[in-house]
Amino acid sequence: MDKNSNAYTFIFAIIMVTLIAGILAFTAESLKPLQEKNVKAEKMQKILSTIGVEVSRDEADASFNKYIKQQLALKEDGTVDAAVDAFALSLKKELKKGDAQRFPLYIAEKEGKTFYVVPLYGAGLWDAIWGYVALDGDKNTIIGASFDHKGETPGLGAEITTDWFQAQFAGKSLLEDANAGFVADNFLSVKVIKGGAKTGDAHGVDAISGGTITSDGVSDMLKERLARYLPYFKNN
Repeated sequence: MDKNSNAYTFIFAIIMVTLIAGILAFTAESLKPLQEKNVKAEKMQKILSTIGVEVSRDEADASFNKYIKQQLALKEDGTVDAAVDAFALSLKKELKKGDAQRFPLYIAEKEGKTFYVVPLYGAGLWDAIWGYVALDGDKNTIIGASFDHKGETPGLGAEITTDWFQAQFAGKSLLEDANAGFVADNFLSVKVIKGGAKTGDAHGVDAISGGTITSDGVSDMLKERLARYLPYFKNN
């Protein structure tokens, strides 16, 4: 075949594209177990960080098994679905199921105290935001929070991942009256407030300057997700 012909060029291009695509597919498939392992370890790290346990990726699995004593998949009414693996749940997929969705809950023990870690998932300005909130044994007081995002603006909405923003949530309360119980009209959640929360506000934290929509997304995410756990908290 004439190497200067158009046919030769097209055939050569097709062979190279097919070869490279095959190599990339093989590489991606080979690396998939390692990628899944890293995603799992990072998830464990995020959950542990909300109860004040900071570990490396290599230490994540052992520390997770040490501190996390129960992993529950809750139904809408607060009962436990023992047939579902809570850790394997994808909140993105569960949100599409409506009343049939399951809500993962991690019960941790550290230094003789019990904590409840609730996974979160919502919408920011550009894409999804998510995170975890750890509650004290009273199931009302936040002791730690961790947030992440897919595509928020650096220096603005992306600030939800910073220590200063996340640290504000420690000590905040979900209920208006801690003695009134876990009922809908007593649940206030925690709100990210534009212009800053007032001193002593048990339910407010400072918003991100220039990141109003992301801040509102965090507020909406907290209220919608945490409200789902009221039936379990009420019955347990």
